[in-house]
Amino acid sequence: MSKKARPRIYNRAGQQVQVQDKTWYALQASGEAAERVIEVFVYGEIGAWGITANQFVQDLRAMDDGVSEVIAAFNSVGGDLFDGLAMHNALKRLGERCTGRIDALAASAASVAVCGAHKVVIAANAMLMIHNPWTYAAGDAEDFRKVADVLDQTMEAIIAAYKAKAPDIDEGELRRLVAAETWLTANEAVALGLADEVGDGIKVKACLGQGGVLQRYQHAPAELLAQLDELPEPDSELEPDDPPPTPPVIDAAKLALMITQSCAEAGISNLVAPLLSSTKLESEDIVQAGLIRAKAVNDLCVAARLPEFSVEFVAAGLDAAAVRARLFDKIVGSGKGFEIDNSLPLDEDPPPKVQAKQIDQPSIWSARQAAHAAKPQSATGARR
Repeated sequence: MSKKARPRIYNRAGQQVQVQDKTWYALQASGEAAERVIEVFVYGEIGAWGITANQFVQDLRAMDDGVSEVIAAFNSVGGDLFDGLAMHNALKRLGERCTGRIDALAASAASVAVCGAHKVVIAANAMLMIHNPWTYAAGDAEDFRKVADVLDQTMEAIIAAYKAKAPDIDEGELRRLVAAETWLTANEAVALGLADEVGDGIKVKACLGQGGVLQRYQHAPAELLAQLDELPEPDSELEPDDPPPTPPVIDAAKLALMITQSCAEAGISNLVAPLLSSTKLESEDIVQAGLIRAKAVNDLCVAARLPEFSVEFVAAGLDAAAVRARLFDKIVGSGKGFEIDNSLPLDEDPPPKVQAKQIDQPSIWSARQAAHAAKPQSATGARR
């Protein structure tokens, strides 16, 4: 695994948390002693592509004092099921002092995770989505039978997680809703028992910018996808009659030095050249965004054990979603196993490749030699 940037952890009471990234994760603690509240923000994909269960548990453990109230806020499209189950169990161990809060969306593995909280509060305009486990796979018929068995077993884990939160729910109806990929409104989630109360509606625009991932699902609500395509609101401080701001003077040498130094500090000096090419040193904002993107792309490539592709992807200006799609294709095509991931492939994703087994020449030669040695020798060729 790569050296990921540590999550931002806030300890100052009253400090405002700014959401700036599509895969954003942070912890903060506020208040004094007995009134201390720990908030965990899971805003992004769950698993190796975003927020891992190990990262979540270790950071929570480092901040938890064993008595403070813990609020786990979710706005996630889901991801790796096993990481979601691990988060579910981590929240469940906190007992009555843990509240799960769905700020905008808890889909797939995120819905499993949030149901581990003792109490779940869902915003009035938020949604909770449940569906069958899904995965990529490659191999022969026996490999696919094993994958199907694993999917059946993980399905039971999903049902158990929901039933733990809503013990009175009809299991047959629950299985039907899961199989149909059901998007629940706040009131519907409460009616089923998967949430306990409806909270105030909020707008978490910055972290809903995951349209490419949401399109993996079959029945994502059109109104939810439409939010992702909205143009950013204009700056209210700029009056209509105000003249446009004077463009800043670009110091290309300074920006190039910024890229070189930042890459060296992050251990990605091999990405200096592709960053210079992809950002074209147009502005400091573009360079900063390019550096963030390059670090994310490098982390994804290293996590997928394909670091050799980071230069190519950064030079092409690909974002994290596009890199994930390409890495999935390369991993599946290599036949190196499978991962249970509660997200469907994008429409433009190429179909998985099934590789035929390679001929094992040494084994064939050994078998022939053994067969030859076992045959009775002729009279003329018999040994003394």
